[in-house]
Amino acid sequence: MALSMRLSRRGAKKRPYYHIVIADRRAPRDGRFVTRIGSYNPLLPKDSPDRVKLDVDAAKEWIAKGAKPTDRVARFLDAVDVLKRAPRNNPKKGQPGQKARERAEALTQDTQQEGEAADEADKADKVPEASEEAADTQKADS
Repeated sequence: MALSMRLSRRGAKKRPYYHIVIADRRAPRDGRFVTRIGSYNPLLPKDSPDRVKLDVDAAKEWIAKGAKPTDRVARFLDAVDVLKRAPRNNPKKGQPGQKARERAEALTQDTQQEGEAADEADKADKVPEASEEAADTQKADS
């Protein structure tokens, strides 16, 4: 029988509370389980000692018997130094997708073209002003 350490949801609607259980992998999430080894209350502050309650000895015993923890339970076990979990690193997760990058690139090209057109218009506007000033100084000299 393939055993799993996982969370079983309890509590009311919009008020989750989880039991940490040992269950057969084929059993439903909130269904039949072998034994309960702890609880998890996500509504409590992260530094609260009552947020995660775990029977460490039972967890070690079930890991020795071959129970595999889910990601969330593995985090709890890592926090109490029962099981070492490799930190995950997904640098591509924060990057925008292909279409978003194409839109952003097109937008920057459009703004660069508009900026160049505005610079040329400013230069064209400044040139007549400079020649008018030169004409005004020549008239004043004469």
